[in-house]
Amino acid sequence: MTFSLHGIGVSRGYAIGRTYLLQRNQMEIAEYAIPDAIIEDEIRRFLNSLDIARKQLQEIRQQIPPTTPGDLTAFIDTHLLMLQDVTFTEAPVQLIRTRKCNAEWALKIQRDLLVQVFEQMDDPYLRTRKDDVDHVVRRVQRILVTEDPASAGNPDYAEPSASRLEGRVIVADDLTPADTILMQHQGVQAFVTEYGGPLSHTAILARSLGIPAVVGARNARAWLGHDEPVIVDGRQGAILVGLDERILRYYRHKQQQERREQRELSKLKGKPAITRDGMTIGLYANIEQPEDATAVRDVAADGVGLYRTEFLFMNRTEAPDEEEHLASYLHVIKVLDGSPVTIRTADLGADKQVDGGRGGPVSTNPALGLRAIRMCLKDLAMFRPQLRAILRASAFGPVRMMIPMLSTIQEVFQVLRLVAETRQELRDRGLAFDEKLPIGGMIEVPAAAVCAPQFAHYLDFLSIGTNDLIQYTLAIDRVDDEINYLYDPLHPAVLMLIHNTIRAGHKAGIPVSLCGEMAGDPRYTRLLLGLGLTEFSMHPTGLLEIKRAVQNSHVGELSEAVRHLLRTTDAEKYAEALKSIAQN
Repeated sequence: MTFSLHGIGVSRGYAIGRTYLLQRNQMEIAEYAIPDAIIEDEIRRFLNSLDIARKQLQEIRQQIPPTTPGDLTAFIDTHLLMLQDVTFTEAPVQLIRTRKCNAEWALKIQRDLLVQVFEQMDDPYLRTRKDDVDHVVRRVQRILVTEDPASAGNPDYAEPSASRLEGRVIVADDLTPADTILMQHQGVQAFVTEYGGPLSHTAILARSLGIPAVVGARNARAWLGHDEPVIVDGRQGAILVGLDERILRYYRHKQQQERREQRELSKLKGKPAITRDGMTIGLYANIEQPEDATAVRDVAADGVGLYRTEFLFMNRTEAPDEEEHLASYLHVIKVLDGSPVTIRTADLGADKQVDGGRGGPVSTNPALGLRAIRMCLKDLAMFRPQLRAILRASAFGPVRMMIPMLSTIQEVFQVLRLVAETRQELRDRGLAFDEKLPIGGMIEVPAAAVCAPQFAHYLDFLSIGTNDLIQYTLAIDRVDDEINYLYDPLHPAVLMLIHNTIRAGHKAGIPVSLCGEMAGDPRYTRLLLGLGLTEFSMHPTGLLEIKRAVQNSHVGELSEAVRHLLRTTDAEKYAEALKSIAQN
């Protein structure tokens, strides 16, 4: 009998294959006091485990084919950097000395402290980076608890041979970046994990690698047997079990359709995104690290609509200086060779331990606390070097600066005053910059969306960050597995706030873009066009599919349909209108 399991489809596509269940051996972490006489020996044992972990990751790094995109190998590089960070190399050593605890226990204590820092962050993407901490700690812990550490191999699972993975559907509790990248090159068909969400490592990597994936499929390993034929539907987030010939035939046909679509999409590279009624739409890409710029160029995006700069601040004891900021921005500008780059100033969470270890109290409600522009305006020693670097970078190519999480117009005035002071400082130093550098703001807070006309009067552009806007509007934490089903981009309140922001930009004569996940989901493209959106910014892998949706849309017809939608109060008619717009 056929039945299905459900999770979150994070990488579209269809896979047919037999399961390979990855069963991790549970580690027993002993906690005991050690005598003074062996404290130094215990420290050496811990430091040796770090060296072995680094060598393991370096070996994995060498196995990754050179054709693998840089944004994928960056995950491995991040783990290598973490193993050199003082939070991993020095803090556990101090715990061993002061508390006289064994190395495994000291590392566990430090892990709990670090995870608490990430859990206090409001930004959903940064909060899920606590997975990095867990992956690195698990690797070191397995080395520590293994009698022969040098033979521990990959500590995350009992590593099967490549031939045993070819054509398989991997089913696991979770996967590390190293697992995911290596398995893709071993011919794995799909991934299914019991944990994780749209922003988890597995989700991000699966999308970049083009592998169908379903995450958050709770108890999948309890329902699925080893070597069992399954179908993974990455679009619907479903795993089908107990297959018959009719279902297999149907999904083989879907796979053929998918391959044809990908071939057709590849033909759209370099072609303009113009609607059926002649409107040109800007399609931009989101990036997180300088190396991501290559992927932007490869899909011929119109530029970078969102350059997240938070990774410059992570895994270090001091905030980046002006020259480090500048070097990362210039790399992107050089790769894009004349295409615009929108640099977002630091959008760090409420706990400042991630931006240079300056410490300070943790907010009891970080979602409503000191983060993003609020933090920058309070910590000018951190903010001013970034302002100088962005202005200096503008001398080398078309750069725009974007301010995250604006909630009051006073914040805009403060930023504009700081920019004016920074411009004068650079003039005094004889350094070049674009005197007309465009400055925009992100509309992520409902208050900002309601007051969008006021913001549009003082700024050069607006960008709607739907990820935060939706969760603030609906009071929903989308990375909370218990309630993320309530996260609804199509809620009438959300659409009204988006519409109000776009309309404010049009009236003020300034561009408005949208850089949340909605921008890269073709299910919403026609709706957003009907709302008046003319600039989309998304992960590079989704750009061509959005371009196809744009080319098949008629904005005039969609605008009328959306006006009718926004006037609809009946829930059933609202749902029917949404369906009609999506199929227009």
